[in-house]
Amino acid sequence: FPAIYSAGTVDQWPKNVSSVLMYGNMWKIPTVDIRRTDHWIIMGGNPQASGGSLLACPDQLAEIDAIRARGGKVIVIDPRRTGTADRADEWIPIRPGTDAAFLLAMANVIVTEDLFSLGAVEGKVNGVDELRAAVVGFTPEVVAEFCRIPAETIRRLARDFASAERGGLYGRIGLCNQEFGTLASWMVDVINIIAGQFDKVGGMMFGKPAADPLVWKMNTSMTGEPEFGKWRSRVRGAPEILGQVPASCLAEEIATPGPGQIKGFINIAANPTISVPDSQQLEDALPLLDCMIAIDCYMNETTRFAHVLLPGPSPLESPHFDELMWGWAVGSAAKWSDQLFDTPEGTVPEWEILARLGWLCTGQKDADFDFSVLDDGWFSTLCMLYGRDPEATLPLYETGGPERMIDLQVRMGPWGDRYGENPDGLTLEKIKQAPHGIDLGPMVPRIDEIIGTPSGMIELAPEYILGDLPRLRAALDRDPDGLVLVSRRHIRSKNTWMHNVKVLVKGKDRCTLLVHPDDAAELGLTDGADARVSSEAGSIEVPVEISDEMMRGVVSLPHGWGHDKPGTRLSVAREYAGVNSNLLAPGTFVDELSGNAAVNGIPVEVAPA
Repeated sequence: FPAIYSAGTVDQWPKNVSSVLMYGNMWKIPTVDIRRTDHWIIMGGNPQASGGSLLACPDQLAEIDAIRARGGKVIVIDPRRTGTADRADEWIPIRPGTDAAFLLAMANVIVTEDLFSLGAVEGKVNGVDELRAAVVGFTPEVVAEFCRIPAETIRRLARDFASAERGGLYGRIGLCNQEFGTLASWMVDVINIIAGQFDKVGGMMFGKPAADPLVWKMNTSMTGEPEFGKWRSRVRGAPEILGQVPASCLAEEIATPGPGQIKGFINIAANPTISVPDSQQLEDALPLLDCMIAIDCYMNETTRFAHVLLPGPSPLESPHFDELMWGWAVGSAAKWSDQLFDTPEGTVPEWEILARLGWLCTGQKDADFDFSVLDDGWFSTLCMLYGRDPEATLPLYETGGPERMIDLQVRMGPWGDRYGENPDGLTLEKIKQAPHGIDLGPMVPRIDEIIGTPSGMIELAPEYILGDLPRLRAALDRDPDGLVLVSRRHIRSKNTWMHNVKVLVKGKDRCTLLVHPDDAAELGLTDGADARVSSEAGSIEVPVEISDEMMRGVVSLPHGWGHDKPGTRLSVAREYAGVNSNLLAPGTFVDELSGNAAVNGIPVEVAPA
């Protein structure tokens, strides 16, 4: 049967799982109102390099400076002293993969020291008693050695956060792509809720997009209850989570003969032979396909295996309107960007490429392709999702396509004209007439508009998530010795992208293994010399960079590199090839609740090459 694999299970799937269980929708993800907060804790995120992830706000380093200037405090908890940590008041190193235990200990302090307060969401939360019971045993003293954070530091952080007038705890990708990703992602929201920092100015809130995101309108099941494990992957037996299984399953599903073996593959703007764990397995599997179609502007490490490569227009040749991003933005606004450059004759927009492929995949002939049939049918469905009568709405438009969809979303959104009911409201045309966008104000408390659970309440202690606590408790008894590997971002790099642009890759080699000086001395490593890094999945050689920005026992490699494969057409990227860190990531090392890859906290051995 058709299956979808995506970057989601190498990124934020744990946050999707916790959000659907707590709020009733996997894409309703709260974020911190950093422009008005006075106490910001950052875990597993590096806005200095990422620009903000699941937190949309320009120039976040300036926001850190502003928080400190108004007497507030910014704390970064991360295995590495990042560029963000350098701007903060305090950096607290934490052993990778232990964030959930640390957060449970913070919650334990809040609960046992009578700091518990639901604040603005009082009377809107289920599961308080279950949460109180869950944190028993996760005292700061119990988790301190596991996390490598002193118990008194954990207590201080919990007390200060709970007593802050306006505080926000933010956790990002480092909390997601680890073996306890869902527990950690869930606990970020729990801490904000029980410390009275939820759904209030300067705390954690939900964005308010001008165009209601399509995915906010879609339930996970007919009953509204999330369902997991509706099916399992054919080879590994991995359970489906929110419609997907781990991306690392793709290689074995292609390579393993038998009923249901994947024979055809459509790859859309992705480079999974570098970005998926245990990526050598996928590189070996792709040549076995009967048919591979790629939609991409580049012949890269993955698309070189495609039988057909369909290039869409570049971002500068396409108009743009952000939709979902505003769901975790610190303010509301609407902006349309026209395409900057005309496209060459014969260029087909990506949406039409996808529509044609969808048509062909149903067994229809290309000669019979009728976009209006697909487009009108899809738009009619959207009308019903947004509360409009399709028969009354379709005649209002002379043309279809994405702009018609966006106009519907804007007009039925919180500031929309609702097709004449609110004459002063927004339409897409009005937004286009404001070339610099329309500012619609800062974040506002809106929890009553957000909750979509069957109970109509925030579910603080979902049973599905609580079921993973015994696995975490067992991990507390592990031997904490041994090196572990984490990834890292860079401001001029985005996953596997941007490496074929000279101005973005020139300069000092960024694909290095960061090692603490004391670890380097013990291992006999020399700055600038190559080291061999090995895991159960594979081994690579990479230059060493000795730096005290790493905590002891942790080494770091950037992800997205390894551009040395034959058959690509990436001349600049090949010159700055680097190494592929995902060759070290075991495909079966995942967060069990979400299936998300654990590409942080990988046990490794390091020796001079």
